[in-house]
Amino acid sequence: MTSDASKLDSSAVNSENSGSMADQPAMAIRVADRLERLPPYMFGRINAILYQKRSEGIDMVDMGMGNPSDPPQPEVIAKLAEAASDKANHGYSQANGIASLRREVANKYKRKYGVTLDPESEILSCIGSKEGFSHMCLALLGPGDTAIIPAPYFPIHMYGVILASGNVVSLDVADPDKFLSNVAYTCENLSPRPKALIINYPHNPSSATIDPSFFIEVVRLARKYDLMVIHDFAYADVAFDGYQPPSFLAAPGASKVGVEFTTMSKGYNMAGWRVGFCAGNPDMIRALATIKGYYDYGMFQAVQLAAIVALKETEAAVEAQSAIYQGRRDVLVAGLRQLGWEVPTPKAGMFAWAQVPEPWRSAMSTIDFAMMLLEDGNVVVSPGSGFGPAGEGYLRLALVESEERLQQAVRQIGDCLKRNPVTK
Repeated sequence: MTSDASKLDSSAVNSENSGSMADQPAMAIRVADRLERLPPYMFGRINAILYQKRSEGIDMVDMGMGNPSDPPQPEVIAKLAEAASDKANHGYSQANGIASLRREVANKYKRKYGVTLDPESEILSCIGSKEGFSHMCLALLGPGDTAIIPAPYFPIHMYGVILASGNVVSLDVADPDKFLSNVAYTCENLSPRPKALIINYPHNPSSATIDPSFFIEVVRLARKYDLMVIHDFAYADVAFDGYQPPSFLAAPGASKVGVEFTTMSKGYNMAGWRVGFCAGNPDMIRALATIKGYYDYGMFQAVQLAAIVALKETEAAVEAQSAIYQGRRDVLVAGLRQLGWEVPTPKAGMFAWAQVPEPWRSAMSTIDFAMMLLEDGNVVVSPGSGFGPAGEGYLRLALVESEERLQQAVRQIGDCLKRNPVTK
């Protein structure tokens, strides 16, 4: 005996099969509200033209992204190959990083900054510092919470908070004393008070730097206003002219109020390896570990073992890499100044932060100027407006090409501007 329900089901299937599925209207995909808070990706247009030109065989000088072009040290690569051939390294790893890697990070903090850290409770490895930072935002912030961030800002500092459903207040970093004064003013006048302070020195994109006394004041403000501090220390290992970027954790009491993210992407030339660390406050570390426990199983163990070799055996190479970046900095800054540009000499980081010269600055937006250099000069730069309104009028130029290629870039920029004069 056949039920009415069975007849109905059969009829529905036959009716559905009678027409082509291709003729059916597409289902409306309802994305999460958080995506509506993200702007269009400004660099998408630049990248599309870059890839098109390269596919046509056009030589492009790419200073758009802080993507190291030099390789890691041979012994690090050799250790990766050796570890990858060991079948014991191919299972799930610890989400917070293997103990020997965390111990080596503690050793580096002690050796370089005089900071004592407990590898078990005060250090956690991340799949790159960007992953760690964004997951820390999920661990600490939610609807109604506010974070103070730098301006101009590296995009994840803004959108990591937004994706966690938090709100942001951005404060200009050009003058460190004014920045700190503005932090205090914001905490005094915003209700409810901000919950977190996000800082980033050496700063990306502007390459602004500070001295150790800055962090002493940060700790004082954090205690006074009950702020959790997150310091993005991505450019800890790239500094020039004897300048040593200070660690936030070296300030007395810092680990009581915050954490610091570091990475092996820059000084160690391991960007694609995705090796980063979070160190400092145990409660914040524990919160991040909880989030990561749900999201991932940690880094590939062979990568972690190779990272140990890098930390233990290649510090001299890291210092040599800074010297390479310093040489590139000198060539680029001198060349742009000869063209009449205003370019401060960065003391650290992988970028020059250059003001668009007049009369172009008054005649066009930063994105349009960058597109002109791309389309007519075959030079790729990052428009400052991609780092928020405070970046308008500036360009970020990455020191990732050789000195010869940077000299070539300066020539091409000069020729491009001659071909594209601005008349008042």
